[in-house]
Amino acid sequence: MSTPKRRIEKDVMELMMSDHDVTLINDSIQQFFVIFHGPNDTPYEGGTWKVRVELPDQYPIKSPSIGFTNKIYHPNIDEGSGSVCLDVINQTWSPMFGLLNIFENFLPHLLRYANPSDPLNTEASTLMTKDEKKYNETVKKYVQEYAKHISIANGKDESKSDEEEDDELSDVGSLSSDDESDA
Repeated sequence: MSTPKRRIEKDVMELMMSDHDVTLINDSIQQFFVIFHGPNDTPYEGGTWKVRVELPDQYPIKSPSIGFTNKIYHPNIDEGSGSVCLDVINQTWSPMFGLLNIFENFLPHLLRYANPSDPLNTEASTLMTKDEKKYNETVKKYVQEYAKHISIANGKDESKSDEEEDDELSDVGSLSSDDESDA
């Protein structure tokens, strides 16, 4: 077995053995969903998101692609596709990082400390900069509307209608393209 495949297995198993709920897509260890909870003491607290992860064959040399499948209001996350603009994943990724780093450090840090000067969601960025109170209220509204009652049993997100579920994977399908490194 090649070293990248061994590393993929090790990192996915570590993630599965942690407190994170992981569901493989079509029994592939390189594509899976992770349930991610909003960090405490943030407007995202109490929210639950289903994050799709795709590991390239060259992982950990090449960074994973990640994207939120249910809506989240954040300057550095595209509301439509769920793509994440995070330098440590898109540009400064290192093989020293692993999947646990993403879900236990990088994403919680991103939700706590947004970077409105490098937005994927310009509306959220502008609101955050001009009226932080209203921004936090909007985040909480999105949490209530889109990030409650999430389950990945059978790959389904209970917070969505059937029509939204059908669109879900096509929205995230662009995650594996190389154009995300421009974010």
